[in-house]
Amino acid sequence: MHIPDGYLSPQTYGPLFAIMIPVWGIASRFVKKTLKASQVPLLAIGSAFSFIIMMFNIPIPGGTTGHAVGGVLVAVLLGPWTAVIVISVALIVQAFLFGDGGITAIGANCFNMAFVMPFVGYFIYRIISKNADPLSRRHWIGASVGGYIALNIAALLTSVELGLQPLIAQTASGQPLYAPFPLKIAVPAIMIEHLFLFGFVEAVATGLVVAYLQKTDNLLSKNFERIKLFV
Repeated sequence: MHIPDGYLSPQTYGPLFAIMIPVWGIASRFVKKTLKASQVPLLAIGSAFSFIIMMFNIPIPGGTTGHAVGGVLVAVLLGPWTAVIVISVALIVQAFLFGDGGITAIGANCFNMAFVMPFVGYFIYRIISKNADPLSRRHWIGASVGGYIALNIAALLTSVELGLQPLIAQTASGQPLYAPFPLKIAVPAIMIEHLFLFGFVEAVATGLVVAYLQKTDNLLSKNFERIKLFV
């Protein structure tokens, strides 16, 4: 789901990068204000988990790849604004050091996976787990459902961004300058595998970790009230 260099036009990656600049600024303010010293180890573990799980790119038909992200897990444990920073750092490191995702596409990849995905998944989790007991299974169920839906929304955004490129930039003869496949090809090629495979991987990984932490550390009850969405 990482978009490489050369697949997005400046008309696409430029605005998405511009959107992410203030998002990163707001997220940084939240992390400075709300992150407790006791949460720093969890932040490091979340970053490592997200980085590693995104490195397992599986080729899928249509010339793209799929993977889990871990963004909703970090959002559930530390809040969506913290997840923005965690996932963005992982994506930037992958782009610069491993060539996994393009440098020009950092804004687009972070918008899809580090911004939209954590917030969507977190709100779904909150809706399902609202007023639930700290040890209720609604927490891990909500996290699982949030992970599944959020990953697929991020995948949908990716497919639409790629599928719009033939309409945005063409040569004089009508050949696409960037991603060559239209929406009718790009969307099914990416979404089918995420709906039927990678979304479930994200759901299972997220739910299992949340369920484990519920039983071992009662972590959700300690952090739940600390998570704030607005300055």
